[in-house]
Amino acid sequence: MAEYRVTVSTGEAIGAGTWNRIAVSIVGTRGETPPLPLDHFGKEFSKGAVEDFQVESPQDVGQVLLLQLHKDPLLPRAVGPLARDAWFCNWIQLSPPRGTPLRFPCYQWMEGSSRLALREGAARVSWGDDHSLLQQQRKEELQAKQDSYSWKTYRPGWPHCLNEKTVRDLDLNIKYSIAKNANFYLKAGSGFTEMIFKGLLDRKGLWKSLDEMKRMFNFRKTPAGEYVYEHWQEDTFFASQFLNGLNPVLIRRCRSLPENFPVTNDMVAPVLGPGTSLQAELARGSLFLVDHGILSGVSTNVINGKPQFSAAPMTLLYQRPGGGPLLPLAIQLSQTPGPTSPIFLPSDNKWDWLLAKTWVRNAEFSVNEALTHLLEAHLLPEVFTMATLRQLPQCHPLFKLLIPHTRYTLHINTLARELLIAPGQVVERSTGIGIEGFSDLIQRRMETLSYTSLCLPADIRARGVEGIPGYYYRDDGLQVWGAMESFVSEIISIYYPSDASVRDDSELQAWVWEIFSEGFLGRESSGVPSSLDTRKSLVQYVTMVIFNCSAKHYAISAGQFDSCVWMPNLPPTMQLPPPTSKGQTEPEGFIAALPPVNATCDIVFTLWLLSQEPGDRRPLGTYPDEHFTEEAPRRSIATFQSRLAQISKDIRKRNMELALPYTYLDPPLIENSVSI
Repeated sequence: MAEYRVTVSTGEAIGAGTWNRIAVSIVGTRGETPPLPLDHFGKEFSKGAVEDFQVESPQDVGQVLLLQLHKDPLLPRAVGPLARDAWFCNWIQLSPPRGTPLRFPCYQWMEGSSRLALREGAARVSWGDDHSLLQQQRKEELQAKQDSYSWKTYRPGWPHCLNEKTVRDLDLNIKYSIAKNANFYLKAGSGFTEMIFKGLLDRKGLWKSLDEMKRMFNFRKTPAGEYVYEHWQEDTFFASQFLNGLNPVLIRRCRSLPENFPVTNDMVAPVLGPGTSLQAELARGSLFLVDHGILSGVSTNVINGKPQFSAAPMTLLYQRPGGGPLLPLAIQLSQTPGPTSPIFLPSDNKWDWLLAKTWVRNAEFSVNEALTHLLEAHLLPEVFTMATLRQLPQCHPLFKLLIPHTRYTLHINTLARELLIAPGQVVERSTGIGIEGFSDLIQRRMETLSYTSLCLPADIRARGVEGIPGYYYRDDGLQVWGAMESFVSEIISIYYPSDASVRDDSELQAWVWEIFSEGFLGRESSGVPSSLDTRKSLVQYVTMVIFNCSAKHYAISAGQFDSCVWMPNLPPTMQLPPPTSKGQTEPEGFIAALPPVNATCDIVFTLWLLSQEPGDRRPLGTYPDEHFTEEAPRRSIATFQSRLAQISKDIRKRNMELALPYTYLDPPLIENSVSI
């Protein structure tokens, strides 16, 4: 007979408490106790409660290996909500008759009649000497999770995703909390009601003028959105958005002009000035290129019964060696030069030049929304999430490190497949390339997507943009990447004493392989690892996963509404084909090319909603779920948080001197995971 003290912490979320019966079984090297009820007089396991129980084991189970957690309805024949009555358990602490207390992290929902095996928090990564019971428990846990979270192919050529149709079908552990879900739909309802009241969502015609657009569509102002409205026609602002706008990942140094972009010295002399030439500036490294060639020949949509149009522009930009803002030099709206594909210049007619820039901004919308945002910042994080849930047991240190960066990702992506990229939904209703165009782009990008492009320092070097001034996405991103990399390196060094320990971790290798095969479709040319051999490679890989699930997503999603609330700066579609000659554009023609009123409002409302974090957020580096129980990783977490705080301080100090502050990589604003 042995007496144990059991301390139980219930979560603080709405609905976390339960009326159900809770019991524990203690599993040790000498056997297992029967379920030991955790029962006081009155109600236990209230929301936010931490409660102590004394239980007696009828036998000596030896060294404690596991806790089995049992949850059953209060009444034997309970049905409906009484039977399901979910409970969120934070952790359980077991204090044996002798020795130190053992902490068992849980941080999971249990629903209905269920069982859950918990392992003590200070678990090692070297599994070879594990007790056979622990080995069996890990296998059973992974099998259960693989049964719960299975893969499916949503569209050919896309990364694979969770095999669930609606958010109603999701397990409680991956769903939005009640509070977050309620706030999301309340915000959606308020914005939708305002649109309907103004009569904007049903109006299928054109805007009458830019003035009418401003008067009629005064929706949820932001300081950045106001800045866009005031400066959208300026060349310097147009160019700056390639550095610090919603898609700051395409610009690259131009060492030689593409053969299909025949810009001449005479064309650009007014901007370059006397005494220089294209050849000289190319050699100096002062020219940059943004090529939207992936859009060439992409499928286009029909909106309000009218065919829509797309372009695949090339934009040449110039950075004066002595400083000053980045400037656009030339724009070609197709990948095929010739008499019907003129090169537009800043010296052209005002409306010709403005229309050419607007076509580029429409291309930015399509590439960002389909590729940088949907593919790279949602679909790939879903792959990382799925592999983490399916291949890493809860006691694995990589699971503990990564699970905060997967929070709510499966919910928001399932919701996107319901309400954004499904037939008849937003992408089909209101974007120029529609669902088929999105699918075309994703399939094309998957053929060229590389590991380098997902690792920020390598991507910056590959694009040759290390030295371009005023590139705050690069500057802030490298600071955040560096802090993450140091944090990950510290955690890896705690649990992996050698390169051999990385190679020998079969669960880690299964995780990496599943990401490679399910996310990158086994394409070796991507450079994405299918296995990892060293601690250094593991640190880079895990940093890549965390960065893309947090900072990268926020950087390319948080500015969507700011960029699009004044629609001419980021039109989701174009209703006239790209111009084939110069001198034909007037104000009326410019307006006629822009999206209709209902498509404009549909997109602006959607991007506003997706920019509104509906509460229950966890900023980068905030880990209230204490999966790590040892002192060493907890010290590393504290150091990581200090580094992020200093980065934020530096960013805010710099931003005080900027006309348009760059806030999209300020750590307290970054969410730990893709959750909206």
